[in-house]
Amino acid sequence: MRKPAAARAAKKVRSKATRPAEPAMDVAVGRRIRDLRRVRQFSLETVAARTDLSIGFLSQIERGLSSPSLRVLATLADVLGVGIAALFGASPSADGASDQVVTRGLQRPELKLWRTGVSKQLLSPANADNKLNLFLVHLEPGGSTGDELYTHDGEEAGLVLEGEMMLTVDSETWSLKTGDSFRFASRRPHRFSNPAQDAKAVVLWVNCVTGAG
Repeated sequence: MRKPAAARAAKKVRSKATRPAEPAMDVAVGRRIRDLRRVRQFSLETVAARTDLSIGFLSQIERGLSSPSLRVLATLADVLGVGIAALFGASPSADGASDQVVTRGLQRPELKLWRTGVSKQLLSPANADNKLNLFLVHLEPGGSTGDELYTHDGEEAGLVLEGEMMLTVDSETWSLKTGDSFRFASRRPHRFSNPAQDAKAVVLWVNCVTGAG
């Protein structure tokens, strides 16, 4: 009798240890997407038609039941007329000001795409109307935006602060190491990843939205 009980206890511990800790982030992002959609008076059917995503999948994202990839978030941001920073679910400064200048280190909104090993900290003040946003991107070992190239509005540039990043734009791929930088138009198909299996990469990333708002 003791052995089965121990086995059950071990199974319970393993289950608890491997249980994802990030679904709350999915709920926050989903709620923000839903709010932006409603403000623009878009139906789920309209967003689905403009993104080539199914209504069911969009509904799951909005309810926090599915963790969207960076590619999906970029596509949704385009349709909603905002930059990806607007999906962080962060509000402007506590006093309601929309012209915030400074973001304190402990106040950085963070978007964790926990299934893909990518997280983005918003370094610039949170405002859905911002055209220029600064991020600190963390890529866990093996972290990636996925095998599929994606596009979105704007331009982007960055500097690798730690580790190594593989960047593909169109049909060309580069290995970028600490100190290397890049810039490209976001309408060019692209993807990025951390090829290392034992070290994370950190990239200072700038996104400039040209068509949002």
